[in-house]
Amino acid sequence: MESLWKLLFLLEPAPVTLVVTAVAVTFGSAFRALNYGKEMERNHDLSGASITLDRSQALMIPIMSSCSLLLMFYLFSSVSQLLTAFTAIASVSSLFFCLSPHVAHLKSQFGLADPFVSRCCSKSFTRIQGLLLLACILTVAAWLVSGHWILNNLLGISICIAFVSHVRLPNIKICAMLLVCLFVYDIFWVFFSERFFGANVMVSVATQQASNPVHTVANSLSLPGLQLITKKIELPVKIVFPRNLLGGASPGGSTADFMMLGLGDMAIPAMLLALVLCFDHRKSRETVNLLDLHSSKGHKYIWYALPGYAIGLVTALAAGILTHSPQPALLYLVPSTLGPVIFISWLRKELAELWEGSTPNLNDKARQIEV
Repeated sequence: MESLWKLLFLLEPAPVTLVVTAVAVTFGSAFRALNYGKEMERNHDLSGASITLDRSQALMIPIMSSCSLLLMFYLFSSVSQLLTAFTAIASVSSLFFCLSPHVAHLKSQFGLADPFVSRCCSKSFTRIQGLLLLACILTVAAWLVSGHWILNNLLGISICIAFVSHVRLPNIKICAMLLVCLFVYDIFWVFFSERFFGANVMVSVATQQASNPVHTVANSLSLPGLQLITKKIELPVKIVFPRNLLGGASPGGSTADFMMLGLGDMAIPAMLLALVLCFDHRKSRETVNLLDLHSSKGHKYIWYALPGYAIGLVTALAAGILTHSPQPALLYLVPSTLGPVIFISWLRKELAELWEGSTPNLNDKARQIEV
């Protein structure tokens, strides 16, 4: 009975905010992937920036992820500054990708003239896009200086959305293969890695803080204001929330003071949601927008997968509370998202179509980019 009382912690602000944020990001990532697919159909130049996973690539993801885990487990202190610099560049690009459609919408709403002013890296930039890029750079710079968890979450969310939009799945067969492999991967590295490596590799890597290259440069140059720059920084490969959320935990607090969820625990289920969302769109061919979601005949599968994701995430948090140990979130998220989609599609006799995916038009390269 005492253990059940502990579950009341799930009603506190930190876990509630984490669950709501994760569900919103997962759905938002899938919806952005759908819209980006439409953009690729209209603009064939964008298709080169997206990749559709085949069987071998899907199988390589857990293998490469395992190699990356071991690299960071043994050599994190040596490569942390390089990882921070790479993450900063990826964060600028991802944040720009996420905000660009909203800025373009506002520009069209207000009828702003915005001529092309320059080209960089074979891409044309307008004045407004240049200002947006500058704002993204300043946001990442603020994160590098402060290391604040809110900025960390903002950048992590943008990376998740950009990843799901650019890395796509062609059908449920490849999706199921990827999810099952990552299901095993997550269980092994959380539950069994300590037996082989002397420590929980997943937890050790997830809770490590990287050295801040900005602090290193400022220190070597003896720049003023050095004390304002955080020496260690959380990389935006996870979203974090202070356990005492309303109490205003300090940015430099211990990792034990934060609840965290890896980006993979949002991005991987979001790839499934993107797949079924685009499947429903292809079936219905109805215009989809945020104001018409409930009236659209499409999106039927996502309304089974999305609640399943929420249930799986809450179950993972509850298991962590009851067992007092870290839990592999995909242990709960894979069955709770993939299971309903496969079962409902079987009932509706659409499993075969979802399993193999739609046949692309070979005369149109843009339509070979399947979600």
